[in-house]
Amino acid sequence: MAKKAARKTARKSSGAAKKRASAKRPARRGRPGAANTINCWEQDPGSAAQPTGGPIIQRPVPVIGNTPYPTRIENPATAPAPGSYSAGSSQFRYWAAADALRRGSDFWGALLPDTDWEVGDVLPVDLYHGNDLNAYYDRVGLRFFQDDAGGRTVYSGESPDVVCHELGHAILDSFKPQLWDAASMEVASFHESFGDMSALLCGLQLQSLRLGVLQETGNVVYRASRLSRLAEQLGWAIRQSVPSAVEVDCLRNAVNTFFYRDPNTLPTQAPASVLSSEPHSFSRVFTAAFFEGLAGMFTTGATRDEAALLKVSQDAGRILVDGVRAATVVPGFYSQVAASMLRVAQSRFGAQSYEQALRSAFVRHGILPPAMALTVSTAPPPAAAAAAALAAQAAERELPRHQMSVAEYGLGVPAIMVLSASQPKVYDVAGASLAIGPTTAPAEDVAAKAFFEDLLRRGRLKVADAAEPRAEILRAAASRTHPTHTHELRKEGGQVVLRRVRIDCCFCGGH
Repeated sequence: MAKKAARKTARKSSGAAKKRASAKRPARRGRPGAANTINCWEQDPGSAAQPTGGPIIQRPVPVIGNTPYPTRIENPATAPAPGSYSAGSSQFRYWAAADALRRGSDFWGALLPDTDWEVGDVLPVDLYHGNDLNAYYDRVGLRFFQDDAGGRTVYSGESPDVVCHELGHAILDSFKPQLWDAASMEVASFHESFGDMSALLCGLQLQSLRLGVLQETGNVVYRASRLSRLAEQLGWAIRQSVPSAVEVDCLRNAVNTFFYRDPNTLPTQAPASVLSSEPHSFSRVFTAAFFEGLAGMFTTGATRDEAALLKVSQDAGRILVDGVRAATVVPGFYSQVAASMLRVAQSRFGAQSYEQALRSAFVRHGILPPAMALTVSTAPPPAAAAAAALAAQAAERELPRHQMSVAEYGLGVPAIMVLSASQPKVYDVAGASLAIGPTTAPAEDVAAKAFFEDLLRRGRLKVADAAEPRAEILRAAASRTHPTHTHELRKEGGQVVLRRVRIDCCFCGGH
């Protein structure tokens, strides 16, 4: 408790130091209606390839400061009076974000009782952090942006999809903090996948969205729909300048045919139609497998109505949370999470036959090869001593540190410390190869070096006082209003350590 209090104080001080001037809010429009309801977007302000067209719904006034997982909107500093405001007004944007925050906190809080934010008791939220097509979580709070595109201003914090995605990063950090600094491309990608899974699951808590999706897809949930199309408006905005950076009708689609590849073998960047090692791109493999598994779970019940879909979404959230908690952090993290989820489905939801639906989805997307997917849920549990050792490893808030040579990069130091994905495996599994059986996962030192070089290629590492000017690599598309690096080198007790600064979802061409 003392350590957490110290971290909380340090982060509050850091947050005060980082705080930026608020963007000017637009003029108010619309008149408030009933004080006990507000207007907000159902899922996103956009509709498919269009920047507008999202359904507007009425919701009870959200009280975001309540438990579980309380949040606080700090910019704007004052909440508008509750009411049925018109879309496009600052009041509408405030309540649209507040409703998404409350809905996400309630959903995840039911699955993670008595869990606190990593940043402290309350998660701060800034809806106007600067000009960019961006949003991020930085262990200080959630940051949302606005920018002009195609003759209009797009606000990332107005979209429930984007809000629930960023909230998902903070949720995952609250119960699996070991992932934050992990030097692993697959772990970084899983964080992005969890954000997208958060958007999907939080959306399914709305009855109107469940009814609409079942009608739109003919009860076949794993079909492209307004549920699977994530952040349509933000995707439209990015397409105005970099058409190949995102999907043709959204930012990312949870319905896709991407198949697992070792991220070390993929290009650093690629068009949205091709898989790359960039975390948002590679995340689509696990997101699609999860969403296809959820859709399969829905077909196992006797009824296939919106109430059944609600129950399945909550069960899928439980399987996901328990699976992530039990998975140890290794370079092939996707397969460890999938194996853990299958064990949870078999042990806790055997009567519902969820395991078969999830297994099929993980195999179809290459998260697990067929033979491993069939045997993982029946494998004997580890012996008591091994189980205790694994539990102790999982309880550590940080991963083990390992020294890595970086002399060739001109950083001014011969070596740095990285927090490598080097926990012992719970399951002897790996992702599927393109031929037969599993891939061979890279050793943790190889995975860490590949991760570090990937940061350099994408210009995501801040290098202070480099030995040579050329060692400072800057992103060509970096925003002028805020930093966009995700990692930096810090001196800690005589060591130089690679640390994550933020999980940045900047979508400005260079990812």
